[in-house]
Amino acid sequence: MIHKKLSLVAAIGLIAASAFLGATPALADETTTAEPPRVELVLDVSGSMKAADIDGATRISVAKQAFNDVVDALPETTQLGIRVLGATYGGDNKKTGCKDTQQIVEVGPVNRVAAKNAIASLKPTGFTPIGLALREAAKDLGDTGSVRRIVLITDGEDTCTPPDPCTVARELAAQGAGLVVDTLGLTPDEKTRKQLVCISTATGGTYASAKSEEELTDRIKQLVDRAATPPPVTPAVVTGAKDCVEAPLLSAGVYTDRELISEHRFYRVTVEPGQELRASVSISLDRPLNRDYGVLLKAATVNGRELVRGVDAGSGRADVLSAGLRWSGTEEKENAEAEENNSASEEETTTVTAEETTDVCLIVSNSFASPTAAGEPGMPLELSIDVVDASQAPDAPGLGRGFLLLFVLAIAGLVAGVLAGWLTRWWVATWREN
Repeated sequence: MIHKKLSLVAAIGLIAASAFLGATPALADETTTAEPPRVELVLDVSGSMKAADIDGATRISVAKQAFNDVVDALPETTQLGIRVLGATYGGDNKKTGCKDTQQIVEVGPVNRVAAKNAIASLKPTGFTPIGLALREAAKDLGDTGSVRRIVLITDGEDTCTPPDPCTVARELAAQGAGLVVDTLGLTPDEKTRKQLVCISTATGGTYASAKSEEELTDRIKQLVDRAATPPPVTPAVVTGAKDCVEAPLLSAGVYTDRELISEHRFYRVTVEPGQELRASVSISLDRPLNRDYGVLLKAATVNGRELVRGVDAGSGRADVLSAGLRWSGTEEKENAEAEENNSASEEETTTVTAEETTDVCLIVSNSFASPTAAGEPGMPLELSIDVVDASQAPDAPGLGRGFLLLFVLAIAGLVAGVLAGWLTRWWVATWREN
């Protein structure tokens, strides 16, 4: 039986259990913030920031004022760092200019005076090595277990590829350290917008544009405040297998993994008698893809017999594809009994019944193709699993109820016909007498 896909919001709402089975992946509710949030602001100070096209002021002056406002409003607990790119080398040697990135404020408790003084001395100078700056900013933040966020503010695309900033963002996301990169474009053109969207999408961040000082200040404040609020569910990292036999055994929870283009990932879930499996998968499209693609989430027995599937498909630009499914042994038993009643075959079946515990294989597949980035790292996916008491679907009218309904309709039709005939005869008789 094919079920309609569950929406992502509904699937997340199903997550209620707290203990994981099998290979003990990290529990979401065990994940705590070891330290205050760590945020690094990465500011483009390349030559293009000299342009005076934001409310009559230069882009760099608007960025400086926005930074000062944000620094004044930061909570005391925030660990803040500032890194710049294109700020010191003004020559024409691209090899030298594309190494021009420095951390001007180390990540640590907010020192408002030091931060403002460092920002005040900046002058638009050189190239735009965004990819290198992102890589170095990740190192600045370290990996302490706290919330880590990079906020990139730039008015143009990277002029120093390689490393390509989108590739760097995917590399950072693939490390599984929970680093998020948010991007802000100052009066961005279309090429810049696409690159910034690519960077933010790859790491689960956001993209926004700003065309005024007020917009820029508000956007930065929102992103810094967001860093201080941990996500409601922290997915446990898991690695799917290439077949069901070797697949990791999972229980209710939210998991994250990466899947290569055109790959199949296998996971296992134990379903007890009287329980119902509910699952959904979302794959983030973090790179350019050819048109017409899809994602498939399928539940099957260990020996490969399909139980149920959910699919989603798209064409053109999309950020996420999601698919969901529901399955219970009760449904399988009812289907099996119906098949047995219609078949005289005495061959042994592999049907899963409601009386036996079984491992159900969850298979995540995709039909993606990319003209430029088909290899490592894989596409980020999030798998949500819940196992609950089987819910009985409302009974449809059975055969008995169908005959009862037909009988009632027949009686009603007979009575209506008799009354209509009697009234007609009475009317005709009355008309003739008159």
